[in-house]
Amino acid sequence: MSTPASDIDSVRITRRLAQLLDAAFTIPGTNIKVGLDALLGLIPGIGDLTGAALSGAIVVTAARQGASRSVLARMLFNLGVDTVIGAIPILGDLFDLGWRANLRNADLLEAHLAQPQRTRTTSRGLVAVVVLVLILLAVLGIALMWWVVTTLFGLMG
Repeated sequence: MSTPASDIDSVRITRRLAQLLDAAFTIPGTNIKVGLDALLGLIPGIGDLTGAALSGAIVVTAARQGASRSVLARMLFNLGVDTVIGAIPILGDLFDLGWRANLRNADLLEAHLAQPQRTRTTSRGLVAVVVLVLILLAVLGIALMWWVVTTLFGLMG
């Protein structure tokens, strides 16, 4: 099955946007590439939100291209991690240099278009692992809270 020209153009534009956001410029004297996402992240508050909005265009394109819910969930996970950790001053800016959520998401879109079933299956596995980890963290949080409350009441009584 061949890919329509409009799909190819859409993927090409998505790849360029990802490159612009994650690896458009090389820091002089190094091989380290940065993009607009990392530079925008230097602007407190609004910079990270602007970067997330631009990054969202890649996820929207994937949805329009028919990416499965599991692929979209994986893309949103990448974007969420980038946005949440990226909002932490200094640490978030350094994290942006390595995470490159936009390039990851462009890769996912291209993989989905090349091998939809394989990408869907891999994404489902990752989404399942993330959900299990979140459930485990919630259970541990509740258990810790229970222990603290019972300990405090034990000390008071």
